[in-house]
Amino acid sequence: MIFDILTLFPDYFGGFLSDGVVARAIERGSININIINLRDFALDRHRITDERPFGGGPGMVMKAEPIYLALKKRLPERFKRVVSSPKTPIRVPRKSAPVARAMSARARVILLSPQGQRFDHDCARRLASYEKIFLICGRYEGVDERIMDFVDEEISLGDFVMTGGEIAAMAVADAVSRLAGGVVKESASVENDSFYSGLLDCPHYTRPRVWRRRKVPAAILSGDHGKIKEWRREKAFEATRKKRPDLLKEPKKEK
Repeated sequence: MIFDILTLFPDYFGGFLSDGVVARAIERGSININIINLRDFALDRHRITDERPFGGGPGMVMKAEPIYLALKKRLPERFKRVVSSPKTPIRVPRKSAPVARAMSARARVILLSPQGQRFDHDCARRLASYEKIFLICGRYEGVDERIMDFVDEEISLGDFVMTGGEIAAMAVADAVSRLAGGVVKESASVENDSFYSGLLDCPHYTRPRVWRRRKVPAAILSGDHGKIKEWRREKAFEATRKKRPDLLKEPKKEK
């Protein structure tokens, strides 16, 4: 799986790419994450990528052209022309069929924005089905609205505003790559994660068996795998009822 992350601050991603599970997955070749500097696509010698908004107001707006040029370079297949007659070349718009549908099965262009849909496990699972994810890190007051003709969707981490989309891009890439396969060493670890089956994860314990007079529950020390599975399922329900009762309003079917 490939992630292209378009950002004004490439150095932001240093630790993300050099440590932890994601870094090891990149080293194994399970995923590929490309950090793309938006300023490389600016057309002037000062590499300007933002301007004052038309109509006045505070802040700056990210220009459409640098983003467009980055998309065109990284996703050239989206900009191929389809000839309806020998004399009339027509570029197929992003939302039209059937070319756009065929393309969407392979790649997804996402703007990280406070106005986007809230990112959750279902969204991560959906995105994991694509071969390539192109993440645009929003900044300032946002992007020139005209670039939205080339964006498939907007995603937000929640109802709050951050300085930019870089942290959100790392969160999306991390969560999606875990589900894409080959990133987490043990697939069972992913399947037992919170939200995978619609519930929070069960409690976990490790050595020592007694810590400051607090004992590990006997059920998970029994060696009876059936009993352990039943205990974990029961505790997952309890944790969900206590911490996130909203998740139980519409139970999700396990796949």
